[in-house]
Amino acid sequence: MTTALHERPAQAGAGNGGVPARRAVIRWAWRLFRREWRQQLLVLALIVVAVGATVVGAAVATDTPPPANAGFGTAQDMATFGGGPRLASQIAVLQQRFGRVDIIQNQTVAIPGSISTYDLRAQDPHGPFGGPMLSLVSGHHPTGPGQVAVTDGVAATFGLKVGDVWHQGGKARLVTGIVENPQSLLDEFALVVPGQITAPSQVTVLFNAPGVKASSIGPTVQSRASAAASNPLNPETIVLGLATIGMLLIALVAIGGFTVLAQRRLRSLGMLGAVGATDKNVRLVVRANGLVVGVAGTVLGAVIGLAAWLAYRPHLEASAHHVIGPFQLPWGVIAGAMVLAVVASYIAAARPARAVTRIPIVTALSGRPAPPKQVHRSALPGVIAFVIGALLLSYTGKTSNGGGAPELVLGLVALVVAVILLAPLCLAGLARLAGPAPVAVRLALRDLARYRARSGSALAAISLGVLIAVLVCVLSAQRYRNVLDYAGPNLASNQLIVYTPNGPYGGGPGSAPSAPVTGSKLTGMAATAHGMAASLGSHDVVELESTSASLQHAAAGRQFGGPVYVATPQLLQAFGIKASQVDSSADILTMRPGLSGLSKMQLTYGNYGNGQGHGPQDVGNQPAYSCPAGSCRANPKIQEVSALPSGTSAPNTVITEHAIHQLGLQVTTAGWLIQTPHPPTAAQISNARLTAAAAGLTIETKSSAPSSSEIITGATVFGIVLALGILAMSVGLIRSETAGDLHTLTATGAGSSARRTLTAATAGALALAGAVLGTVAAYVGAIAYSWDNPLDGLSELSNIPVDSLLFILVGMPLIAVAGGWLLAGREPAALGHQPME
Repeated sequence: MTTALHERPAQAGAGNGGVPARRAVIRWAWRLFRREWRQQLLVLALIVVAVGATVVGAAVATDTPPPANAGFGTAQDMATFGGGPRLASQIAVLQQRFGRVDIIQNQTVAIPGSISTYDLRAQDPHGPFGGPMLSLVSGHHPTGPGQVAVTDGVAATFGLKVGDVWHQGGKARLVTGIVENPQSLLDEFALVVPGQITAPSQVTVLFNAPGVKASSIGPTVQSRASAAASNPLNPETIVLGLATIGMLLIALVAIGGFTVLAQRRLRSLGMLGAVGATDKNVRLVVRANGLVVGVAGTVLGAVIGLAAWLAYRPHLEASAHHVIGPFQLPWGVIAGAMVLAVVASYIAAARPARAVTRIPIVTALSGRPAPPKQVHRSALPGVIAFVIGALLLSYTGKTSNGGGAPELVLGLVALVVAVILLAPLCLAGLARLAGPAPVAVRLALRDLARYRARSGSALAAISLGVLIAVLVCVLSAQRYRNVLDYAGPNLASNQLIVYTPNGPYGGGPGSAPSAPVTGSKLTGMAATAHGMAASLGSHDVVELESTSASLQHAAAGRQFGGPVYVATPQLLQAFGIKASQVDSSADILTMRPGLSGLSKMQLTYGNYGNGQGHGPQDVGNQPAYSCPAGSCRANPKIQEVSALPSGTSAPNTVITEHAIHQLGLQVTTAGWLIQTPHPPTAAQISNARLTAAAAGLTIETKSSAPSSSEIITGATVFGIVLALGILAMSVGLIRSETAGDLHTLTATGAGSSARRTLTAATAGALALAGAVLGTVAAYVGAIAYSWDNPLDGLSELSNIPVDSLLFILVGMPLIAVAGGWLLAGREPAALGHQPME
């Protein structure tokens, strides 16, 4: 009997094995993931950390600013009016047209003895729309004209508690409760029943106007939608952008990881092809593995990130100053980041998957890696991307308020693409420079060029981490370099300024200028200031004198910020400045670096200095201020004296007595600067405020504004930690791929020093190349953005953060070399061949 062998009927997809083949290779990929999870732990951990950080970062970034409905309550529209006789008619028009309204009246009140203020607020706690803006902490809301509820800050400032009688503004009110604005815990106010404020400084009317454009109602009306649309770079968008950059870093590192795994499995994949698997089946093995790693890392990272968020939420409420719900999260952003993580992992696996299928089966069975691509294939596109990024950023910075956001985003994206494409060129350059180096160093550098598929992605990821850090450092230094719009802390922590009514704040914030204080009244205020200093344990009191003179730049929009005090001998002596150090012909002394070399400065005085001078005039295409003789001195002589204090409210810029005599200026006492041995406590500041209020004075203490060094140091540490973390994972992958070379070196008698040198050279070369490439890219972007900036952006960019750049360019490679040397050197356990799957 004969038997005939019939072929299977043709099926859809039978050319590549169909569904059964796909199921088989996916099961094999899953089995490989379970068996080799240790080899994939680095990539898996990176995805877990990135997704977890994105969950926490998205929650922090979106919940730190006031919520989207802040100021609107539950209403969709809001009208804001000032006080005045037309107020009642304006509110009546809204009521007639839209029905229910919720009226909130505010009157700004200065805290006696302080430059701070609070609001006296008349609001119905049970109003139709304002409920989310008012919450009761303890006690109860006021119900009558003789009652008031206050926030914690007002209660602490005035020493109030529930049941006390508060004498304020000539009225006595019973404190019935403690309240807060859940949407802004910094909102300090005293709540009274509606109708108790006769002269409000601002009135907010909440209402719903469905289907009506806010602009058609009136110029003072804003809708919730228009408020959100006015800020296209909202926190959610920023977080999603940062998450995208983070996922790009994941993809770059994961490419190296999956390339190593593909190389390790090269013989197995070659055997799979030898038994009849198609290229599509082989690619599916690697891609399925990437998909499994991405899903596993994303799910685990989301769970860990959510747990970290729930633990951190109470601390964020205290620092963000508004109430945050436990699950008040930007779920859309988090879901998008999770999808990006999976996609990034899949795409990272797709590249080595394609590369594997290009290797002939015989070569794959031998386990030899594919030859590296020629670097010119990526070098020319990389240079083009650099040029495009520079042009886009240059266009963005042409105007004082910047160009469009699309150009800025596209310019940064082009820089990132340029860094990725130029990374292989840097590795090839390192290999060419390895000629005279020791054998172990030559092997390390040539291995980087030989295994360019994964070392290039690692270098690109390190460079991007450095690029982010250097950009923050450079732009922060540029911002703090602006000598006109001076930024930073107002005072040192051990400094306190006592202002007279002649000072910058007069009788308090928002108060009208009063007649100059002189004679016995000024003598009494001086005695109070010295007594205040004595209570703080200090006898270092410097009298601050002022004139009508002020500084400005000739270009409109470049107004000098900050007070200009008088350089009295006492003030100079207090900061260790000798008379011999001061140029006798100088008009202005300043500690602001670069102010002395700034052209077109003007020293205004008299009526011009009091704001009664000429307005800006168009000179060509740039508006400029005129400088009439007798009330303005063009290009005054400015001398830089670094010993003057640096605070924005401190006497960092002073007018000399020489200029006062020449211009015939009148001098008044603006206040006293007190320098204490130790930073004053909250209780001491409160006592000083009460003392100042009793004498008709106000005080200013250190604010929470960060200094440039704090921002730059934080960015430097972040960049180095990020780059070193990526470097550690990359070196681990690289050395695992070259384990066979280490076996060979050991067999030929190489000791631990050779293995240590090999690893240290690999780590140091990647760190140095990444630091240089990232720094160059960051400066290309910063210079391009500042090139045509009319506000001297390029000159401000000359303030180079030398310490941070040296730490990145020199310190980071040295740390990498030391770490590679210390963590390497262990002799391989055995000389074995790569196992077959």
